[in-house]
Amino acid sequence: MLPTREQAWDLLTQYNREPFHLKHALTVEGVMRYFARTLGYAEEEDFWGLVGLLHDLDFEQYPEQHCIKEQEILRSLDYDERFIHAVVSHGYGLASEIKPEHEMEKVLFATDELTGLIGAAALLRPSKSVQDLELKSLKKKFKSTSFAAGCSREVIAQGAEWLGWTLDELLEKTILAMRVDEAAIQAWERSLSE
Repeated sequence: MLPTREQAWDLLTQYNREPFHLKHALTVEGVMRYFARTLGYAEEEDFWGLVGLLHDLDFEQYPEQHCIKEQEILRSLDYDERFIHAVVSHGYGLASEIKPEHEMEKVLFATDELTGLIGAAALLRPSKSVQDLELKSLKKKFKSTSFAAGCSREVIAQGAEWLGWTLDELLEKTILAMRVDEAAIQAWERSLSE
């Protein structure tokens, strides 16, 4: 069984209250939907998106048990094992022993940390947007290990390698992916303060 989008959002907000974590979930959902469409998995777009939305389900409340508690929660709801595997595989080598196997899992592994780096880089721009963020600028931020230090460059590079993409390809494609839903996510953020 898989959750509907509404059920997934309700579950996410049951375990997450911080706008930062919810924004990250929405961002990764959008990125995963984009890649599903552009990599030839359009019929699985909802699956990819839901995996992205729920990938950090347990992180806010159970950071020390990240990916472990998540499995318990998702299994208690009788969700499909393929779905659980996909959600948990993003933490491979850090919080999980479940290795990304499917192309979708590799995309999630590669882009999870990268969306944070791109988001931080965009905030430094006058526009505060990814719409005008260029690859050259992002590469400089990527090389500066003190910038967005919590975003693992090793994980991002490993993800690109697993996908068979150059690092530049991964960076550029993820910038494009984040542009698609940026306006909707910004509108959601504004609605929180109304």
